[in-house]
Amino acid sequence: MRRQGAIQGGLLFTTLLFVAGCEGPPPPLDTSGPTAGWPHYGQGLDGLRYSPLDQIRPDNVARLEEVWRYESGDVALGDETQTRTSLQVTPIVVGERLIFCTPYNRVIALAPETGEELWQFDPELQLRRLHGAYPMICRGVAYWRDESASDGVDECRERIFTGTQDAELIALDAATGRPCAGFGEAGRLALRDDLGDDVPPWEYYVTSSPLVVDDLVIVGALVADNVRADAPPGVVRAFDARSGELAWAWDPIPPDQPTTSPEGPYRRATANVWAPMAADAERGLLFVPTGNAPPDYFGGQRNGLDHYASSVIALHTRGERAGEVAWHFQTVHHDLWDYDVGAQPSLIELNTAAGPVPAVVVSTKTGHVFVLDRESGEPLHPIEERPVPQDPAPGDWLAPTQPFPVTPPTLFPPQLTPDDAWGLTFWDRGRCRREIESRRSEGLYTPPSLQGTVVFPAATGGINWGSGAVDPHRNLMVVNQSRVPTGVRLIPRDEYDALPEEETRTDAGGLAGSNRLYGEMGGTPYAVSVELLSSPLGMPCSAPPWGTLTAVDLDAGEIRWEVPLGSTRGLAPWPFWLEWGVPNVGGPIVTAGGLAFIAATPDRYLRAFDLASGETLWRADLPYAAHATPLTYRLGPERRQFLVVAAGGHVFSDPGDAIVAFALPEPE
Repeated sequence: MRRQGAIQGGLLFTTLLFVAGCEGPPPPLDTSGPTAGWPHYGQGLDGLRYSPLDQIRPDNVARLEEVWRYESGDVALGDETQTRTSLQVTPIVVGERLIFCTPYNRVIALAPETGEELWQFDPELQLRRLHGAYPMICRGVAYWRDESASDGVDECRERIFTGTQDAELIALDAATGRPCAGFGEAGRLALRDDLGDDVPPWEYYVTSSPLVVDDLVIVGALVADNVRADAPPGVVRAFDARSGELAWAWDPIPPDQPTTSPEGPYRRATANVWAPMAADAERGLLFVPTGNAPPDYFGGQRNGLDHYASSVIALHTRGERAGEVAWHFQTVHHDLWDYDVGAQPSLIELNTAAGPVPAVVVSTKTGHVFVLDRESGEPLHPIEERPVPQDPAPGDWLAPTQPFPVTPPTLFPPQLTPDDAWGLTFWDRGRCRREIESRRSEGLYTPPSLQGTVVFPAATGGINWGSGAVDPHRNLMVVNQSRVPTGVRLIPRDEYDALPEEETRTDAGGLAGSNRLYGEMGGTPYAVSVELLSSPLGMPCSAPPWGTLTAVDLDAGEIRWEVPLGSTRGLAPWPFWLEWGVPNVGGPIVTAGGLAFIAATPDRYLRAFDLASGETLWRADLPYAAHATPLTYRLGPERRQFLVVAAGGHVFSDPGDAIVAFALPEPE
């Protein structure tokens, strides 16, 4: 494994700029390669984020230039009436349309090569003010074509499905953007129905793209964290893509528990599915990543309802067993750290001594990468149950062991001790050392406590919803992660109730000017506070890199290279813009051209890396930080390959509304 530092990356980038500036006219554009769109959120149902396009290569990527930009106007800083926005969408490209959703759930279609608006749909969103630190987001839409529609029937033959923050599932005509009247009621389904009468709008809504397979549109939903123990149900539902009728529902209830509930048809307090799903259409299997059971940091009252939490579940999508569990694998037992599975599962063919085996790759917030048999859930690389720290908070219990992959090795440092405290100055290091010393810090899975606990990695990961990108021909996965610590403290109920409201209240999509976030965790003996462990200068108390990009050989179970991801631009004043690797949100893609593309960092750059070595080959300045996953497409044999990313900020960077496209120069 090669680890490359900031100096090498900086010199390389400077050299590339110099060389690019001294070259003559661009060579002829290669139009001999393949063409492809981006038809699904993860490019395919397999979630690989891989494109077969190769017009953009390591030898010409430095010539990429911005060719168009589209700004939707759906942007807000956040105030008493509306939550701040974050444009985290990955558009899809089907035919001659690039289609995406905005943070206000407007759906917009553009001409993929010019950015010209073709149509837009406004659901007239009612929910504009969320609870807690969530920004307004919509990460993607889904496409479906009705292959059985009668000849001559064009209206809604091709459909776009989108889930909203009003907890609706909407079907639109892909050609016009008009609602499909035959789906639900005037093109809409109300997903909050049957969840109970006491579910406020901000507690249950859709953020990820629906998934369409077997003529079914399948959705989960986000359930707000740390609000109460009896949170809304985590049910996954599959609807007929033509009519909107419910085809099946999977309620994540343990096999030995009753399936009925006095609140409605679905059980409360089960693990929800907010992250993107993947599907194997040939085998009729849906791969579902689950969150942990509510609330995040105390589980004494769960009564076994976390059986399917923090897991990947394979569900049958069709036949007599539709909606039933084929198998499941739990990545964290009795999760008390908010280590839910946020990454979309990746479906690959693993090369083994016995030949290719269909596999599913599960990447987690702990930096673990589990490789499982797609049909049985059995490990294809060794996994060990290892003892972990004990002594839970009063009223809770702990699993004595947790699963650790032997290969690939964990991508995250094993522990943060007082001796590991980091700071730019002696005083910074001393403050960070005291912050760590004052809390429990016994390594991964140190339980939340009344004293306070160092949770490292933080609940943001590790590896989060940005997911990994896999070159299926090399089985090389490129994945980004953040490496920052948080302090988690359980607060006795009477102590929490005595705190002033202005201290525990969270602003509209931010942290009310502080690094601390509170969760009420109603129905338990405790509330919780979560804060970034940082020095007086605002730097994390762990040593950099605070963000990395890593390439993992999935066949061998080995790390091939790892580099810092991102600079301190946007986090520190010039001239202190250092390529140290920074906390990041978003994901990568990989291409047959031998490149990995990723933004994700608050420094407002979109970068290209050499897939073979991890070297930075190009970067482009964006109007806002792009905390979204890019996409690429080439729509015809005489046409250019385009690279597109949504630049729209996050809670820690300025919000924006730009879709930005790049391509190689057109031939003269």
